[in-house]
Amino acid sequence: MNSKQLRWIAAAIVVFNGFFPALWILLTSLKTEVELVKKPITYWPHNATLQNYVQAFTDQPLLKYLGNSFIVAMLATIASLIVAAFAAYAIARLNLKRRQLILTCIIASSMFPLVTLLVPIFETMRALNLLNTYTALVLPYIVLNLPVCTLVLVSFFQSIPKDLENAAMIDGCTRLGALWRVVVPLAAPGVFTAGILAFVNAWDEFLLALSLNSSAAMRTAPVGITLYQGEFTFPWPIISAALIVTIVPVAVLIAIFQERVVGGLTQGGLKG
Repeated sequence: MNSKQLRWIAAAIVVFNGFFPALWILLTSLKTEVELVKKPITYWPHNATLQNYVQAFTDQPLLKYLGNSFIVAMLATIASLIVAAFAAYAIARLNLKRRQLILTCIIASSMFPLVTLLVPIFETMRALNLLNTYTALVLPYIVLNLPVCTLVLVSFFQSIPKDLENAAMIDGCTRLGALWRVVVPLAAPGVFTAGILAFVNAWDEFLLALSLNSSAAMRTAPVGITLYQGEFTFPWPIISAALIVTIVPVAVLIAIFQERVVGGLTQGGLKG
């Protein structure tokens, strides 16, 4: 077996590992509960039905949950990119002392398990009277997204020639103007990459969403999906349908910006 065949086998394993769970959930969402528990197992639905998708929206206010998730994820993403852009520019362009130490601290800050931060975050939000609000989730998500967003943007900002900023400032731009009018547009692949990562992290997050927003009107999609199961019932086809509906926005977002995201990850890896 030559190296080319090994690469194809490795690629097939990676693709299978990535797509099989989603494919299995999709097939489950098209089955009835009777077919799901029937033996022997049927991998392909014999009588595919969309009734599970209808029930996913009628049994729980899934549309409301998706709206909450979208609002929280978008606000957190936009704020994370703005703050990360300032931080990354300072690290990449200003003559900061102990710059490497700052980068090390940024990396280290992302290594704390979220469960260890839950109680301090909860107590802080309760003291600020922010529980059961969008802000209760947006603020922690910004903090959690900042390390990865900053590191991605630093590698791109460093690759942009300083002469372009100097020319802009000679023409009358301030340093802040040069950042937003020259550096950020030229680092667009990195901005899209950081934005997608931040959005997905906020969209998928469960622990903080469960702990900080207990109100039914403020639940996000990951929390709302857990409510389909009862004390003794687990309607897996309906839960699978809700999962597919939740996956679709992220899949569409990545599909639209696929080239920019892949290019950003590749360039960031080469330039970092």
